[in-house]
Amino acid sequence: MTVTLPVQQALAPRVARPRRYLLCRPEHFAVTYAINPWMDPTAPVDAARAVAQWEGLRDAYVALGHRVDVLEPVLGLPDMVFAANGGTVVGGRALAASFAFPERQPEAAAYAQWLADAGFGPVGTTDAVNEGEGDFLLVGDLLLAGTGFRTERAAHAQAQELLGVPVVSLQLVDPRYYHLDTALAVLDDETVAYYPGAFSEGSRRALERLFPDAVLASAHDASVLGLNAVSDGRHVVLAAAATRLQEQLAARGFVPVPVDLSELLKAGGGAKCCTLELRGATA
Repeated sequence: MTVTLPVQQALAPRVARPRRYLLCRPEHFAVTYAINPWMDPTAPVDAARAVAQWEGLRDAYVALGHRVDVLEPVLGLPDMVFAANGGTVVGGRALAASFAFPERQPEAAAYAQWLADAGFGPVGTTDAVNEGEGDFLLVGDLLLAGTGFRTERAAHAQAQELLGVPVVSLQLVDPRYYHLDTALAVLDDETVAYYPGAFSEGSRRALERLFPDAVLASAHDASVLGLNAVSDGRHVVLAAAATRLQEQLAARGFVPVPVDLSELLKAGGGAKCCTLELRGATA
């Protein structure tokens, strides 16, 4: 008897969409205080290398056809390079950040002013702490919202009211993954990658229900902030050291774009931390 085996269907090609990003040059980058487990003020930081690595990230976005706007850095705010924390923009509406730590609180006004000047005003605010796209990640028409270390749960409901997008709260439990964007990456409107160990049991179950086909990152790739990644729906810009995750993404039809941001990792940041997406921009 002849058995006919089914022909494996090729993956449908992933489609990239042009994006608009806001970045901030790490002109004043340093690690002078510790507000997360990655930061060690006694360890040396090469500021020039940080700038060069950031320029590589910016150039990667431009080469992929995306628009990059750059916010002028402010002296005395070494973490201002992490633009994702500066706000959240959905459908042309902007929500300003409200930082947990005094060291970063002055950044909020600079980002809010830029967003207003760029045509995203009036810029909304929350009474509760929210650290922008560090803890708010848009997947299609759903806003995943992290809490546990920075953004307060009360800010989730306020974000839903201000942005008009349904919110799903997720509890982070590992202090190394202090923001949602360190433990979960949005790949397209239906697909995410995440590290299960960063979430509470209930949040893991919620993610399994919402994204049964998610890419599950290894502990190693999470530990080099491989999930702190930026995707345009096809290309995924992520840490060069996250080699297994790159293989997993390629197997799903995505195109990994590895970048080295090891100097910025000393402050607990990667590609996504450096990148605020401006959705609904018309200018």
